[in-house]
This record gives sequence, structure tokens and C-alpha cells, in this order.
Amino acid sequence: MHVVMFGDQHVETLGGAQVSMRLQRRFLERAGHTVSIVAPRVHGPRGRSFAPDAAYLDIPSIPITSDREYSMSWPGRRTDRWVDAALSRRPPVDVVHVQADFWGAFIGLRYARRHHLPVVITMHNRVEVGIEATAPFPRTVLRVLNAWQRRVIGSRARGADGWAYLAGLAADASAVTAPSAHFARRLERHGVFPRVDVSWNGIDDDLLDATLGEASGVRPPGRPRFVWLGRMSPEKRLLPFLEAVAESAVDADVEVIGGGGQLDAARRLVERRGLAGGPGTTGPRVVFAGRLPYAETLRRIADADAVVQTSIGFETQGMTPFEAASLGTPSIISDPDIADELGSGFWAVGQDPDPAGGDAAVAVGPASIPALAAALRRAAADIAAGTPVPVDPTIRDRFRQSARTAAMIDLYRRVTSA
Repeated sequence: MHVVMFGDQHVETLGGAQVSMRLQRRFLERAGHTVSIVAPRVHGPRGRSFAPDAAYLDIPSIPITSDREYSMSWPGRRTDRWVDAALSRRPPVDVVHVQADFWGAFIGLRYARRHHLPVVITMHNRVEVGIEATAPFPRTVLRVLNAWQRRVIGSRARGADGWAYLAGLAADASAVTAPSAHFARRLERHGVFPRVDVSWNGIDDDLLDATLGEASGVRPPGRPRFVWLGRMSPEKRLLPFLEAVAESAVDADVEVIGGGGQLDAARRLVERRGLAGGPGTTGPRVVFAGRLPYAETLRRIADADAVVQTSIGFETQGMTPFEAASLGTPSIISDPDIADELGSGFWAVGQDPDPAGGDAAVAVGPASIPALAAALRRAAADIAAGTPVPVDPTIRDRFRQSARTAAMIDLYRRVTSA
């Protein structure tokens, strides 16, 4: 099969969808299939650093961020002609896989319609929640997006919210997938698509095996070690997490991995609350590791006693608890949807407080800083006692990208045969 993927951003830029698409491509090719990825060209030094790759069809674009990392391509007849010409030099296309929410989705859907090809759409994002978290005047933005969609792809969906927008994208789809059961059921309830297939974003088999091979399997002595990782933006709730660390007064080491707009605010909070600590000190000690290569991040997760997940209602999957479980590391989870998806192997924030410790009155919900502090104390106590919560051993095999790719190939065959 020849699968053509369409993205909003080039897959060599930063982002969860881009990482997933790169991984999907590699394992599809390993299974003997051909993959082309159509996405906007990257500008600046980063764009010039990419090695030539015949699978990357980089549409003419304009940069949309000051660092020129991200760009957009305008959907229209000129772009249609460019895409048609680029794909005419590749093998005949069997299926279009749209993994985009905006211009990439429009371009891919227009291509599929012109060439009468089946379309699979993977919905990586809760558009409404994302826009509310990142854009001023979100309702106006959503109205504009819905109007733009109707004009560019002739969507018949009516409405001005995020669900109407996603329904418009899905109108011509042969299948829609979501990276978690909780997001799939939400899409169905809001009328986006009648039956949404669940297809987790997976973990690289080779990296997983290499990381597991390096692990000794024996916990080194020392205080409990917690890891928080992700983009430092408000919806990820890094600052409430650091406040909870201070309130918990837990005797533990906390490593923060990642970068973003709230890094300076996080550093100031750590300084103000006296969380920098030092060798031999008691109480919480927070260190910032910065952005790390993915392989190194996995090693840090494997070495940790627990990964802390703090966003609520924003994630469509929440990769880090699944990565942690695959490596044998439990999690502290704030989002009830992610907890339900994972099933076991975590301390839930806002649930099952320890009345003897005085936490019953303050653990009022997952968004509560006192509830997160209480969960940190419970986890630290269990870890120090040598009785951490056990992870589900089946996650490791179910989360491998090889398993995810096999399921997606079955879906491709289903829509192409239909």
C-alpha cells in the first residue's frame, strides 16, 4: 500500500503528532508499505538541517512563529496543483491519512476528494479546549475556523464550536481514529463520527527494548524520585504542580524535563518557595533538566520512582503515563480520563486520600493543589516503604508501535476494500 499522510506541521518539528507520524512511517515501511508525508516546508536553519528525504513532500509555506519553527500552507488551487504534481512522482496512492486539524486537514481532504480516495482521519487534538487554552477570544476564533472550513472544503456541518468543526472534517472520512477511548467516546457523543476507532500513539519498539536492556531492575538507594515532563504552558499545570510540591513538604527529588513559556516563572517559584534544596537537605528538591533527547527522556523515566501527570481535560491520550508503564514506572495522575484509560499502576489525585494523614478534608478534586500534594505524600510514603503501586504488565506489549501499526494496517485494508 501507498499511504499519504497530511500534517499541519512538518514531522521534523517539535510536537506529539509529529513524533507519532514519524514513528508510524518507520513501522509502516518496516512492514513493506510506502509512505509519503505532505506538510508545510520549514523555514530557517532548522529547515535547512534536514537530510533529503523522498517521502517528505514539503509544500510552499509561510512561517507563523518568531523562531520560524512552525509554518502554514494556504489551502487552495495553487496548493492543490503543487500536491498533485509532487504525488504524481510517487507510486499510486491507496489511502489518505489526515493527521491534522487545520490547513493540513483541508489540503488532504481536497486531495482525497479530487482523486476519489478513501480517507482515514486521526484526531489528535481537542480543538475547542486547545484554542481556549492558547488563543484570545476563543469563541470568535472557532466561528472563523468553522466559516473557513465551509468555504475551503464545502463542509455541510453547521455550528460554531469545536465539535462542529471536527464533524466538518470527518464528513467525508471512511474512518476516524482517536488515540484514546475517552476521546473516541467524546467524539461519538458530540456527533463527530458514528464509530471512532481507538488507536493509541505508541512507543518505539527499538527504543523501548534498548531502555529496558540498560535498566538494572534494582532500585538504587535514596529518596523517592519524581519526574514531571512536558511543554511548559498553562494547560500542562506545571506551576500548580510546583506549588503542590512545596505544600507537600515531601522528602523527595523532583526533576522537571522540558521547556516553554513558563520556564522563567517556574524557576522563580522554585526559588521563592525554597525548593532548590541542596545535597544532604531534607524536604523537596526541584531541578530543571531542560529539553532532552527522547531516548534520554525514556532513561530518566525508567530511573524514576514515579512520573507526575498534571494536565486535566486537555490531553486526548496523555503519553507519559503509558511510556512510564511500558518501562515499569508508575504514575501520579491528575486527569481521571487518563487514569481510566491506563486502568492501574498509578496514584490518583483527588481520590482515596489517607484520613489518618489528615488529607481527607483537602483532597477535593484533581485540580486542587492540596489534593495533588496529598497524592505526592502518599506516593512518596509507598515508595519509601518499598510498596509502590504495581503497573499493568500488559501495557508494554499493547503500547509498542509494532502492535499499533498492525492495527492501523488492518484499518487501512478495511477502508480500501470497502
